[in-house]
Amino acid sequence: MTSIISSPGRASCLCSFQKPLNIAVIGASGGIGSALIKQLTLDAPEANVFAFSRRQLTEKPDSMKASEIELENETSISGAAGLCRQHVKDLSAVFVATGLLHDGESVKPEKSWRSMNAYSLEQAFRINTIGPALVAKHFLPLMKRDSKSVFACLSARVGSIEQNQLGGWYGYRASKAALNMIIKTLSIELARSNPRSVCVGLHPGTVDTRLSKPFQGNVGSEKLFAPKKSALALLSVVDNLTPTDTGKIFAWDGEVIPY
Repeated sequence: MTSIISSPGRASCLCSFQKPLNIAVIGASGGIGSALIKQLTLDAPEANVFAFSRRQLTEKPDSMKASEIELENETSISGAAGLCRQHVKDLSAVFVATGLLHDGESVKPEKSWRSMNAYSLEQAFRINTIGPALVAKHFLPLMKRDSKSVFACLSARVGSIEQNQLGGWYGYRASKAALNMIIKTLSIELARSNPRSVCVGLHPGTVDTRLSKPFQGNVGSEKLFAPKKSALALLSVVDNLTPTDTGKIFAWDGEVIPY
């Protein structure tokens, strides 16, 4: 797949998908998730969009279906999939726009092995790996079979084992590397039952959100993206995916990131 760089004003038409567009966004209240929701409502106002988040959305179009979801509760995930099934026959795309890098004093990226503790490691895997895996369990059966469909999870470049030259961030790196393996394994099984579907990981770049806020000091302004720019880029990547891309991890510009 060739490099894709979205300009801030470029629309993401998702023209490679067959209409009607039925799209679910998990993590809709987060920085990237909310930007995806806004862009989808602008570019594809006719789409059926399902927005799931830990907390209730305060602003949404009347036509949008929204509900709370808890990644650490499989019953909650199953209920979200059930809501989609009540309203549409199948789904064109599912975006899992969730992630945990820090949470107050209890979870922080480790600078050294001396900083590792069981709780923070467990939380990283619960949110970054296990949650998306359970979303896949309940949402992959809803993917369109008669035309292209995409299941995409936010991954991270620092989850690449091959590209790890700095060390540190044990829990985040390891949980995203594990997510990449989940994505690859899902893609193999999915291809057998639904060969037109695509299952990928997406690296959004360093985005100006709560997740990256404490770590933006060494990031140049040209490398710190507004959520809208990242959302546009990711939608462009997804629009250009084909079944030959399944199982891969893509950066915001279309570059394939090695495992």
